Amino acid sequence: MKFRSVSPSVTDSPASVTAPKRFSLKVAIWLLDNPRIGDNPNIKHLAGRLLKQPAREGVVAAQSRLGQLMCRECGNARDRRIGHDLLRQAARAGDRLAQRELGQIED
Repeated sequence: MKFRSVSPSVTDSPASVTAPKRFSLKVAIWLLDNPRIGDNPNIKHLAGRLLKQPAREGVVAAQSRLGQLMCRECGNARDRRIGHDLLRQAARAGDRLAQRELGQIED
């Protein structure tokens, strides 16, 4: 199946531009919060990949969840440091979950 590209029209709203970002964020959060599959390492890896781009673009919820995931699940110091940085960014933006997670990590 081939997909043809569709050029955006003048009437497209900014919300339609961000729809893929919101979709991947919602799917990733659903995967992580799903009690039946959320503990699977492959699912966590997939969710992390889905959160990566929105987190880079400054979506606070994505930064918070990816930061938590990296701090809890990654075995190397570099990834944990990146996770801490993401949590700090989300916490500065007012994300309560990130603030709480940082408090637990730093204690």
